Amino acid sequence: MPPRLLVVSSSRLPSASAPPPPLRGSGARSSVRLGPSLGERRRVAVMASGDARVAQIASSIRVIPDFPKPGIMFQDITTLLLDPKAFRDTIDLFVERYKDKGITVVAGVEARGFIFGPPIALAIGAKFVPLRKPKKLPGEVISEEYSLEYGTDKIEMHVGAVEPNDKVLVVDDLIATGGTLCAAVKLLERVGAKVVECACVIELPELKGRDKLGDRPVFVLVKAD
Repeated sequence: MPPRLLVVSSSRLPSASAPPPPLRGSGARSSVRLGPSLGERRRVAVMASGDARVAQIASSIRVIPDFPKPGIMFQDITTLLLDPKAFRDTIDLFVERYKDKGITVVAGVEARGFIFGPPIALAIGAKFVPLRKPKKLPGEVISEEYSLEYGTDKIEMHVGAVEPNDKVLVVDDLIATGGTLCAAVKLLERVGAKVVECACVIELPELKGRDKLGDRPVFVLVKAD
């Protein structure tokens, strides 16, 4: 059977009663090992949020097996973007949550954080700051290194883009192992900003990305179960 998709719209997700299945290595950050057959849309099993918009968002996300390599189930949000209502509802749900929280910066994690972050920033009256991979920004940068399965990587932002005491929302499409989000938070905190929350469309809870973030709050709309 394909994995269920739980609709949660929550900042803290309940832990599963049973331990997650063992993983054989790790794949792309937007991937999970178990999933539906080729091209099948994810199904909604639980409607925990009470908001029908979240069910439409969940059903618009596609899973592609064996991409970018065998054994990886890729969470494809491009099908969500093809559905104007689901895309608008995704942005609206985030805007409704953050519009009254005094956020001054929306920081989008490369690359899919650049899709969801800017419209959220515009709607809540915040500036948008891209957090990029190395050597992508032309000006002086500050960087934060994080570990991969084999080696390390960095995330960077322009010096001065975020100021001390800025209230920041970090946006990405998905939380998997949590390494990139954790590096983003550390980078922002190093310049004196306060990270209000990390916001993602999808969570892969079996990869335990929240553990890396510790007590930093995370808000997601849907999770793969």
